[in-house]
Amino acid sequence: MITIVIAEDQRLLRGAMASLLDLEDDIEVVGEACDGAEALALIDKLQPDVCLMDIEMPFKSGLEVAEILRSKGCPTRIIILTTFARPGYFERGVKAGIQGYLLKDEPVDKLAESIRRVMAGHREVSPELVFGSLREENPLTAREREILKLAGEGQTAAEIAFSLHLSYGTVRNYISEILNKLEVKSRIEAVRLAEEKGWI
Repeated sequence: MITIVIAEDQRLLRGAMASLLDLEDDIEVVGEACDGAEALALIDKLQPDVCLMDIEMPFKSGLEVAEILRSKGCPTRIIILTTFARPGYFERGVKAGIQGYLLKDEPVDKLAESIRRVMAGHREVSPELVFGSLREENPLTAREREILKLAGEGQTAAEIAFSLHLSYGTVRNYISEILNKLEVKSRIEAVRLAEEKGWI
């Protein structure tokens, strides 16, 4: 029996997916999470074979959860379910070790088959998502992404400098470079653009 945790913040969609997958003879939904933090706790507690995970969730995104699980060496296989192909998401997901990257509107029998294939060691990817994700390359370095993410959380340049053990001037230089690369005038615009494109 393949055990599944579903992490999806839309309750109706989560419930429908769980009900339909439970009809499969070899699949059992053992837990449901409505946000990234709950998903982490459930995966830690239940150790499911597979987690079907939305990208856009409160507290922690599906990609952040995948990155944390990979850093902990968690054996649960991650299949990301999404409605759109944002540049940067696929690349980030692959780096986080996800095994599947699928459209949410896949028929449930196809989703069940993808789960079985992932359990057999394959990777499952919707072609539309891959081609959509290849449109633009992320121009930001890892450090720039880190700084922009902290800025998006509301930290000032001084607070970012303290958090990352950098000088205030260095952080200001990074922010200036980020604005130049993204061709925007403010940190707020930079954060919004980078989030839209899946770069942070």
